Amino acid sequence: MDPIVACQNITRHYRQGIIDVPAVQGVDLNIMKGEFASLAGPSGSGKTTLLNIIGGLDRPSGGTVAIDGEEISQLGANKLADLRLRKIGFVFQAYNLIPVLSAAENVQFVLQLMGISKSERRRRAQDVLSQVGLSGLEDRRPARLSGGQQQRVAVARALASRPAIVLADEPTANLDSHAAEGLISLMKDLNRSSGITFLMATHDPRVIAHTSRHIVITDGRIASDEKRHNSPE
Repeated sequence: MDPIVACQNITRHYRQGIIDVPAVQGVDLNIMKGEFASLAGPSGSGKTTLLNIIGGLDRPSGGTVAIDGEEISQLGANKLADLRLRKIGFVFQAYNLIPVLSAAENVQFVLQLMGISKSERRRRAQDVLSQVGLSGLEDRRPARLSGGQQQRVAVARALASRPAIVLADEPTANLDSHAAEGLISLMKDLNRSSGITFLMATHDPRVIAHTSRHIVITDGRIASDEKRHNSPE
């Protein structure tokens, strides 16, 4: 089986004045279809940088990244944006919902960018909002939703394009314990029932405990990579 994500010898350096600061150093990493994986490490370890490189939001200084068999490291800006739209679903710590749009309209926005018809956009939005437990709340704007509900809208938006992989950056960081547990259960259920691949950068031990693969990055290098076939229910 070909990997959904294939990173080979990824490096990323930043300039701070005259100093060259390494953020990611020689990372090799494959994520296979259907995995439910966490990427952890201390602050400044390089995990968010690596996630952003995988998602095409940042470019590596060296090495190659392929998403669903398509090498992205050298793509131009327009082609890279198109690939992100088609292949990658993003769930951000800060939700990043458009405040003037309803839950359904936030989900449909990505589909509109993809050129999908209005009727199909509505159908998909209804389906994915139902999947994440938000039936009946489709017309509410973000301000009228709880933090947990807003993050579920963000998950629905990430799923609507039927991506190859969903990348989540600290998805539970702004949620209380109850909402965080609900979000973890939701994503795990989606992984199991639909085979959706998740890679989550996180500090949250509750997220890590439920993943079937746990990757730790330290000082820009993979320190450990543990596959666990019996993650907790």
